[in-house]
Amino acid sequence: MKYMLIFHGSKADFDRRTDPKKGPIFWSEFMAYVHAIQNAGVVIAGAGLEIPENGKIVRVRDGSSQVQDGPYAETKESLAGFLLIEVPSLEVALDWAKKSPWATHATVEVRGILPPGDVRAPILPA
Repeated sequence: MKYMLIFHGSKADFDRRTDPKKGPIFWSEFMAYVHAIQNAGVVIAGAGLEIPENGKIVRVRDGSSQVQDGPYAETKESLAGFLLIEVPSLEVALDWAKKSPWATHATVEVRGILPPGDVRAPILPA
């Protein structure tokens, strides 16, 4: 089964990634986790995201498009990145989420991927 591990973080979590003292520790821990999950052969894809303030919001209303500077909303946590994994069960996906440094400092959301052909999830051509 495919699951997405979705990493959410606060402003402090995003700041920790670039802090001169905390950043190297964060990246060392996170890269050790990434290497472990890659070596297990369960990763399909993944990426980290820039800070929410660098994002743009796009809306089309009545045929007119609007582009607004991010972040999308004032929230406690924002999307920081994701890993798409394929594992035998939800329990295994949860185990990988628990091992993430994000689970210690922030939040890891685990969501199942809808199977191809499910009317709720049209698959876009590659």
